[in-house]
Amino acid sequence: MYKIADRVDPDAYRHLCAALFTEMLTSGITTVGEFHYLHRAPGGAGYDNENAMGEAIIDAAGATGIRLTLIDACYLHGGIGEELAGAQLRFGDGSVDAWAGRVSRLEPGENVKVGIAVHSVRSLVPDEITAVAEFAVERGDVLHFHLSEQLRENEQCQAAYGVSPTELLSDSGCLGPRSVAVHATHCSEKDVALLGASASAACLCPTTERELGDGVGPGQALRTAGSQLCVGSDSNAVVDLFEEARAIELDERMVTTKRGIHDPASLLSAATANGARALGWPEVGRIEVGAQCDLVAISLDSPRLAGLGKQDLIPGVVFSSSPADVTDVVVGGRHLVERGVHRVVGDVAPALSAAIAAVREPR
Repeated sequence: MYKIADRVDPDAYRHLCAALFTEMLTSGITTVGEFHYLHRAPGGAGYDNENAMGEAIIDAAGATGIRLTLIDACYLHGGIGEELAGAQLRFGDGSVDAWAGRVSRLEPGENVKVGIAVHSVRSLVPDEITAVAEFAVERGDVLHFHLSEQLRENEQCQAAYGVSPTELLSDSGCLGPRSVAVHATHCSEKDVALLGASASAACLCPTTERELGDGVGPGQALRTAGSQLCVGSDSNAVVDLFEEARAIELDERMVTTKRGIHDPASLLSAATANGARALGWPEVGRIEVGAQCDLVAISLDSPRLAGLGKQDLIPGVVFSSSPADVTDVVVGGRHLVERGVHRVVGDVAPALSAAIAAVREPR
């Protein structure tokens, strides 16, 4: 990841994001939260336009029509007690004040919001975490953070600060109804209680956690404690929110040996309204008067859904659908995908191939 990241400039980034956003749209995703920490040029030098990389993402969203929350992450250390090194030098702004100043100069738009992120307890010390959280509160922005993705993170945080990552973030003012814990895979009962009591959401990314062998998050416990669940497409291996949603249930079955832990309707909410709310768009993700007109049409003639009865639509879509079943997508009233093809970009595969090839070519 670091090797590839170190070869991406704003122009290549714009094309990569546009191709990916097109794939997301044709997969039935109308709103994306980009957890963004590739801020500077290779070696750590700043671009003449300090927000060149972030603006590349915004431009790509505008070109494809996807709704965007650019979640700008503060990332100042390479690990607990470590300095940034190698490709990580591109992530840092030098200080919280410098990062906040740059973020303040990002321009949101009609279909774009700016969010805030503490990358993780590994990338900031406690005082810096508090400063980022206060900045998010002052602006009224959503606040995201990677949390307990791996056991090593918990062990390092406990050794350095005497508390779990969740406790550290709680003590630093990060938890609350506009906060989102990404992964939350290895949270203790106490951690789960803190997240739930504060109404912090939990963004599970099951295919990534599965691919990396990180583990299965306590989805049921988080829901019971009061955390709304949503899902992310964090992995570069697959863009499929149908799979992410059903994997919350199916992966937890493997751990608990129980079935029916999460009902289909709650899993659908995790992939729609809950996710939109976690990105600062509470008016998105539901079909009702006053909401944004986001519509995703799914063919019931595919082999996966053939013969599905009306009473089984939600379970069938959640547990059997794939992006290949998506025919049309409307975002905010704009018909962007028709019969599986983006109406401006066209076929997504050539766009992805070209964008990836441009990064792989030696310089």
